[in-house]
Order: sequence, then C-alpha cells, then structure tokens
Amino acid sequence: MSITHPHKETLIMKFSTVCLSALAISSSPVSTNAENEFCKADCSPPFVHPKLMMQGEITTKFDLDDKSATVADVHGCCTETLSEEKKGGGSSTLTRPIIGKLAQMSKEQTLSVLGDAEKAWDGGSGTWPQMSFRERLDSMERLMQDLETNQREKMVQVLMWEIGKNRKDAESEFDRTMSFGREVMQVLKNDDEFGGSWKSIGSTMAFVRRAAVGIVLCLGPMNYPLNETYATLIPALLMGNVVVMKVPTVGGLVHSLTMEAFQEALPVGAMNFVSGRGRDTMPVLMETGKIDALAFIGGSGAADIVIRQHPHPHRLKIFLQLEAKNMGIFLPDMFQKGTNKLQELSKAVDQSLLGALSFNGQRCTSLKLFFIPNGYGAEFSRQIAQRIENMHVGLPWQSWGSDQNDSQPRYSDFTPLPNKSRTDLMRRLIDDAVSKGAKIVNEKGGEIIGGPDSTLMIPAVLFPVTPDMDIYYEEQFGPIVPITEYEDLNTVFSYGKTGSYGQQVSIFVSEEETKNAAKLLDRFSTVFGKININSQCARSPDTLPFSGRRSSAMGVMSVKDALREFSIPTVVAYKDSEINTGIMQDIEAASTFLQPL
Repeated sequence: MSITHPHKETLIMKFSTVCLSALAISSSPVSTNAENEFCKADCSPPFVHPKLMMQGEITTKFDLDDKSATVADVHGCCTETLSEEKKGGGSSTLTRPIIGKLAQMSKEQTLSVLGDAEKAWDGGSGTWPQMSFRERLDSMERLMQDLETNQREKMVQVLMWEIGKNRKDAESEFDRTMSFGREVMQVLKNDDEFGGSWKSIGSTMAFVRRAAVGIVLCLGPMNYPLNETYATLIPALLMGNVVVMKVPTVGGLVHSLTMEAFQEALPVGAMNFVSGRGRDTMPVLMETGKIDALAFIGGSGAADIVIRQHPHPHRLKIFLQLEAKNMGIFLPDMFQKGTNKLQELSKAVDQSLLGALSFNGQRCTSLKLFFIPNGYGAEFSRQIAQRIENMHVGLPWQSWGSDQNDSQPRYSDFTPLPNKSRTDLMRRLIDDAVSKGAKIVNEKGGEIIGGPDSTLMIPAVLFPVTPDMDIYYEEQFGPIVPITEYEDLNTVFSYGKTGSYGQQVSIFVSEEETKNAAKLLDRFSTVFGKININSQCARSPDTLPFSGRRSSAMGVMSVKDALREFSIPTVVAYKDSEINTGIMQDIEAASTFLQPL
C-alpha cells in the first residue's frame, strides 16, 4: 500500500490477519506484560520494569502505585486503538501506550553511582583497569554472547516500540553493534599499537602501549541508542576505563535490558547506569570534577552546557559526535539526456532518497539539503516525490510483502517519530518554508496520520527552498527533503565553507564533469570529514574514520580510532645494558601491563 491511498485515515490500518487480531487490545494505557512475554507477532506492546544498579546489586523494587515514586513512564511510539466506529468499518487512531518505566535518580543516588565508579577506578588501581588485556577481552566476549543469546529479540522489540524503528533496522542496529564490538576486539588483539611492543631508539629501549584515561561518562542519542552508545562504551571499557552511562530519556529502555549481562560479565563498578533527566543528573556528575572523559553524541548546545559544568575542563578528555547539515550536490551533467544518463540519474536519486529518509531522516548522516542546478530542481523534486508515493507509511512491525531482491519481508519505510516535539518541529519548518514560497511537492506530504496523538508523518518534499527559510540552515532531523537550486558552484562552495557544520557531503556526478567534481572535492577537503561520490552519507564501514569539523564533531570514530580516543600512550623505557635487560626481563614476566596478548 502506498501513501497515495485516498483515505488517509485508514492508510496504516491494513494489517496482516495476524497483526490485526493481535492489535485488538485494550485501550488501557498500561501493559502488564512481563519482560519474558514479549509478543512474538511483534504486535503487543512490551513492558520494561524500572531498574537501578548500585554497589553491584540490581533492584526492581519500585512501588508503581505510589505517585511520588521515582520512576517515569516511557511511552511507545504507537499502537492502534480500535473503536466501535472502526469495528464497523470506520477510522481508528494511533495512541502512545506506556511500554515501560525508567528510574529517575535523585542527587544522592547519582552520587552513589559515581562513588561505585570511583571505587572501581581507584586512581587506576581498581580491579578492571588492572586486569590484563586478555582478561578484559574475555569479559567483553562473555557480555556480547549473553546479549546475543538472551536479549536480542527483547531489545529489537523495544527499539521498535520506543523509537519507531522498523524491525529490519532494529535488528540491524543490534547486529551491527555486536559486530562493531568484535571488530574492536580484533584490532586490540592484532594491532601493535594496542598489543604493545619493544622498540630500540639509539641506546634507549622503549615499550609503548595505550592505557586507560579514567572514569568515562557516555551519553548516547535517541536515534541509535544502542549502536552509537556502544561505539564509545565498548572501546572505553576494553582499554580499562570505568564507564558511567547516562541512559537517554528517549531510547533508554533498551539499556535496562542489559544490566544483568554487565553485572555478570564485569567486576563491580566497572559499568554504571544513571537515569533521569539530564538537567538533574549531569550537573551532579560533572560538578564533582571526577569525570575524566566525556563521550557525547547529540546536540552541540547540550554538549557545551555539559562541558562547562566541569570545574577543570582542561583536564576533561572530550569526544563529541554532533549535528550536521549534510549537502547533496548534483552537477549539471547528471541531467543531460540519454539512456545512460537516465540510468545514472535514477541511481543518484535512489541514493538521495535513501540518504535523506532512512529511519525517517533521523540520522546525523542524513542528506539534509539538496543543491540542484538551475532549471532542474522541479524534475529532481518530482522524481523524489514519485518514489515516496510508492513507499509504505506504517507501524514498525508491519510488513508489506517481500523485498524484490532477497525475498525478505519488506517493513514500513516510514514509521512514527518518537514524540510530538519532533512532529511539532517538522510542522514549524514546513509551515515556515511554505509561507515563504516553497511548495510541498508530494501528495499529503507533512500530514499526520492516525489522530491527534499520532506522530506518524508522511515525508514532505519541499521545493524551491531559499536562503530566507529556516530549513535552509537548520538541521531538520526528520522526514523533510528540502531542495534548492544554484546558478553556479560558488553558491555551493559558499554554503559549505561558511556553514556551522562540517560532517559529510555527497557529490553526484557523471564522467563528463569530473573536473568540477575535483574542484568541489579539493575545496571541501578542509571543510568536511567525509566526501561521498555518487553515494549517500554514512558512518559505515566502521573500519573507516568517522570525523567532522566545526560544530559537527570533536574526535574520530572507527573500530581503531575509538580505542585511541579513550586511551593514552604509556611508555616504559630503560637504557640498554646487560644489567638493565636482565632486570627488565624479570619485571616483564611479573607485570600485567607488559603481558603480551
């Protein structure tokens, strides 16, 4: 079913027989399903109980009937409420059921967790930082095996229900996270930079190996709450750091499912969880000055606030992955006529759509503004809109037949946004653009399906977008495709070099205009962290550096670079002599730090 269905009220209600019966649930806002009763048909909401982990113990004892209890309801992205009208063939609405609760930690509880981290670190003398590399590798392998064996399906379900990620993408996020962890472990095993080695430099013999920084505070985002958080957390732990994770307010339930695995695999205090509003918990942690490193993935404004709360920011090792306004640039030759040109343009439009609207455009790496040569913007807009019309808007677990390429189920292409604040922002940006002359090119673009509480939005293709519109500069982080035209490449150069962000850019070009593509590449080599040719922007493959400039990033992410970000080179040296060599051999045999993998 495409989004051109004439009755938008019933657009997402054509479920399979299995899901239709499973969704005929009570309109009660609270599910009482236990964590081991997740609906295998993907249709019944989960319920994740609140948890705290302190001093190595996990508690789930919260009085949920007590209105003053220190827990907060977590609403799912959507479920269907069947009314009498619907049962008789009319419309129905989408509601946001309670799918779990998160502990809202007090100042005292937050400081208690930090105390656990301090004891575990113990100035670098704690159990975890003093373990050998081999012991830490074994512990992390046990952790990942536990998660894969016991938690994968539950975590996939929670990702679908809480943030609206379709099943395929939710499964991919979990699997990619486990793959990332194992790739990091392979680097640690095989690279001399981390394994350590002796070097002869003149009369000096030196052993160089990287060692932990200290207590690392990890804050992950809502859109990839598992993958992007673990992309910093796993390398930090493997290098011997102690970690305090701030559980995200949106996307946090998935982390509640991991506590037992961490408790079983790691010594007490090596891994710690803090949950609650960031404005309540972050100052408590940062103002102590006991956080040694910050791994933050989110918005630059929030990052600035958190960093300023540290009393000694010069001592704080900072890793940031922030926002972006990635450009998609089409060179004129892409629109020339001819059979081969049409095929090249079609592939480029496919990549553009994927880059702009994967996971509803809620990616820092999304293509967020397209620059099209004068006279071709309308054609490009039409092709994007046409493709959207043939895609599916629905709930995360809905499947729409099989994928043509591999006979796998095809799940909803566009799913609900995680909360109303996101749809409100999208509507503000769309309304501002339309009031200043832009048109919504695709039918029903920007409309909300499923009633007043729904966050299921049909993507909006906007053209022409001009510099006086908010969407021209502001990161939308949602299902809007803004398209602008340019007269010459100086307009494109200027936008790229004077903008606030510097993460990635995509350049679409055919073989006839490679010289202009080279000019763009050269000019942008000092502006962006990654330049993509005829492909969307992306973080993958994880073996490549993922970086950025200006307000887009500080630090580099990859399976190898992340290990560097959360460690410091440590040198052991001595003057080469027969006596010193003998002494050093004895020391090496007894030392954990010098122990080979």
